[in-house]
Amino acid sequence: MKDKDIESILRDSRPQVRENPAFLLEVQQKMRAVEGIKNEVDRQRRYGRAALIMTLVSGLILGASAMLIAYLFPIDTAAISDGILSDIRVFLESYRQYLLLPIAGCAICLGVIFGRERSLDMRL
Repeated sequence: MKDKDIESILRDSRPQVRENPAFLLEVQQKMRAVEGIKNEVDRQRRYGRAALIMTLVSGLILGASAMLIAYLFPIDTAAISDGILSDIRVFLESYRQYLLLPIAGCAICLGVIFGRERSLDMRL
């Protein structure tokens, strides 16, 4: 909340001020505590977004580099005999054109995250 919102709430509700001279000091102390909590929540939110973005970017880079290595250095099919490696090879060869879809999905997720961050900043 902004300071003006808090002031307007206090003015509208007209709290009863006690004859205690420490009342204003107590209110200010409580307001500082609320601001401290608000700052901590904002810091954790920024940290979470940064961690999410770094994870997506690193996954995008690692996935693209793994795909590039797979295309530049193909596996000798004679070296792979029967078994699970053969099944994986057959699967990858049949769906090779779809390997770019996860990379595109990561790029779209990054765009959505960056777009949400800007729209949230505009609302505040």
